[in-house]
Amino acid sequence: MILRVAAISLLTAAIISSGTCWGAEPPPVLGQLDFPNSGSADAQPHFIAGVLFLHSFEYEQARASFRRAQQVDDDFALAYWGETMTHHQSIWGVQNQEAGGAVLRSLGNTPEARAAKAPTPREKAYLRAIELLFGAVKESKGRNKSEREILYREAMRELHEAYPEDHEAATFYGLSILGAGKKNRDFVTYMRAAGILIEVWDANRMHPGAAHYLIHSFDDSTHSPLGLPMARAYSKIAPAAAHAQHMTSHIFLGLGMWEEMVTANETAFKIEVNGTDEWSREASHYVHWLHYGYLQQGRYRQAERLLETARDRLHKNSSARERGYYGTLYARHLLETGAWDSMERWVAPAGIDIPSPNFYYAQTIAAIERGDTDAAQEFAKNVKAGGAGNPEVVLGEDVAEVLQLELRGKFALAASDKTTALTFFREAAARENAMPPKFGPPSVVKPAAELLGDLLLELGRADEAMAAYRDQLVRTPRRAATLLGLARAARLSKDTNTEANVNRQLWRIWSSADENVRETITRQSAEN
Repeated sequence: MILRVAAISLLTAAIISSGTCWGAEPPPVLGQLDFPNSGSADAQPHFIAGVLFLHSFEYEQARASFRRAQQVDDDFALAYWGETMTHHQSIWGVQNQEAGGAVLRSLGNTPEARAAKAPTPREKAYLRAIELLFGAVKESKGRNKSEREILYREAMRELHEAYPEDHEAATFYGLSILGAGKKNRDFVTYMRAAGILIEVWDANRMHPGAAHYLIHSFDDSTHSPLGLPMARAYSKIAPAAAHAQHMTSHIFLGLGMWEEMVTANETAFKIEVNGTDEWSREASHYVHWLHYGYLQQGRYRQAERLLETARDRLHKNSSARERGYYGTLYARHLLETGAWDSMERWVAPAGIDIPSPNFYYAQTIAAIERGDTDAAQEFAKNVKAGGAGNPEVVLGEDVAEVLQLELRGKFALAASDKTTALTFFREAAARENAMPPKFGPPSVVKPAAELLGDLLLELGRADEAMAAYRDQLVRTPRRAATLLGLARAARLSKDTNTEANVNRQLWRIWSSADENVRETITRQSAEN
């Protein structure tokens, strides 16, 4: 039975990934995998599609596919396992325990009844693991989400060790390590996951989960080079999955590969909106990354059009997620372009709350730059931990403290107290440098070491400024504003080799920049 189903599974994976007709429509191209199971042959295309969607975090499509498999084979235990898995979005920190439990109960009212519908010990082990994850058995009932995730991780470890040739067991075990360790992103945990996942990747370079979860494992500026092969491959493995296209940009950002980052998010956004004017839950996420990429490329006009579109979409019923993202778009736009006079132009429409400390941070800086310290003091009161929306734009205490130190330094500068400002900026840079690595555009929207370098440069302390800018480039490789500061500091230090090298990098990054942005390099090089 297992051998027969394995052959069916392999055939189905090939059909799903090849574009061969699947009903009236060609199937989405999502990758290839082998997941032997006891479901009927007619249910296999839907089940495999569900697993492929699941590996690319396309949860709604995965859920629909698993339900189609259930309609064909209503006792197909793993189809219910798959649908339940769509309610545990581990990397995103989301679990709908009630919805997942309801799916399990639709298979059977008790764990014993559900297990009876799984014909093999291996399939029973998959069900057992997810029962633990959703608190459906006595060992996990009443436990909190973090505790259940650890129980699930250990169950997946046992499943992987019992069936070492099962790539899906290995892949979901690797993901469980990342999920259980997401609150404390340490290299040991992430390399532990990578060690499991790399075996699947080596065996199947078309496996979407192996590529995807390895990118998560290497998602910081230190380890990004290790994830480059997966990033280059994943967009081709699953071209129909918007999240797969976006996910590659995590590695590209970590390496400062701005052209590739922008292309990835343009593609992801196009797939996500699918020719409509509607933005899904993930569309704002892709726009956030795309906007940052445009700013790095010096494509300020393009970034402004994106900002305008995002602003025009805001209304009183906009989700907290979309409004929170807008606050960070607004902040980055002001801070990267220095267009302080556009502060009011891009502020949210009247009556719409923007739950973003970054929004108020940028307004504080803009007001200081415009000489309105009274207004700046009012804005600064809202720069504190919290906010709403995706976790990447909600500030933790550590980031909020860095931003507050930066603002105290900016207020000191406004009072012509450069010595005090320097003290605050140094402390902010030290605090940020001590933070654990985080993925995505900088959580400190004006990176602290860059800000320190700017002041040191203003004070004529060029060598110290160069050191600060280089520190920043370790955390944010090839960040344009940092490179520009480093080139200026190198010129003041008469370090012609560094200046020329940095200017070459800027010319490449700004190859498609607005003309006035590219003129910055020419103008800077011509200065005495």
